[in-house]
Formats: sequence, structure tokens, C-alpha cells
Amino acid sequence: MTIHTGHPFADPDPDPARRLRGRIVGAVTLWTAGEGGDRTGLTVTSLMVALGPEPRVLALLDPDSDLLAGLRQTGRAVVQLLTWDDRQLAEAFAGTAPAPGGPFRQAEFVATPYGPLLATATTHASVSLAGEREVGWSVEVEAVLDEIAVGDDDQPLLHRRGRFHTA
Repeated sequence: MTIHTGHPFADPDPDPARRLRGRIVGAVTLWTAGEGGDRTGLTVTSLMVALGPEPRVLALLDPDSDLLAGLRQTGRAVVQLLTWDDRQLAEAFAGTAPAPGGPFRQAEFVATPYGPLLATATTHASVSLAGEREVGWSVEVEAVLDEIAVGDDDQPLLHRRGRFHTA
């Protein structure tokens, strides 16, 4: 056994942009698309809402994610805000925690024309893909907010510096 004086996996030359991103608090959302055996989902914290006559949500997605492929195929998705109680679900859809039987078996979902809706989600939106572009190592998607439900989010799930928090 070796005793280290510092963190054994610490990056000796950390990327300042990555460190800045880690310090910006983000609401944890779950994006889902598809139906039946073609359902896909991804935990997303890099997003913003653009207001206007036709409000939109902009998000950075992994270009290799099944969610992006599903969103491109169907042109629709459900964006739901997660709560503190949904931490394990967020990890499952991020691919950082085990999900026996797949992440959709970890909670109850209701089928909608836009994709699976987490049954306990009080705040969610049905969106339609309006455009996309490559940005850095991500794909920025622009989606029109077609339907919005805003509920009480007493304990929103937030992400900062690699850890979950609540307000």
C-alpha cells in the first residue's frame, strides 16, 4: 500500500475551462425520447432557456449519446427537472451508476407523444428539435418549448463540482 501526499488522480495541469464549468451550478434535467424498446434518455445539466415569442431550450449533448440519435430520429423529447430524490436516477441515465435492466426500470415513466415522462416530475416540457450545431466536444441542440408544466420543486437537484446539491 502506498500513501500519497496528494490526490493520486489529480490532474497536474488542470484545464481552466473545465474548472470554470465545474463551478457553475446547473439544474439537473433528464431528457428522454422515443417509445417502447427505442426509448433513450440522458442526464443533462448544460442547458438554458431562451425567452421570446417561440421560447426555446438550448442544451449541450454528447455527440455519441443514444439520446441525441433518438432526438434526431423522432424530432421530439421530454425535458424534466429532477429533484433531490432523483439522484440515483440521474446517475443511472448519466451512465455513472449501475441500472439493472436499464435506466428506465429504475423509476415509473408515462408514455407521451414526445417520449417517456418521469411519473413524479412536476416540472417538465415537451420539445421539438429546431436545430443543432457542433460546439467544442458537444452538440448544441435548439428545441422549441411546445408544452410546459411548472410545478413545485421544493428540493431541486443541482450539480456543482462533480457533486449533487439541493437549494
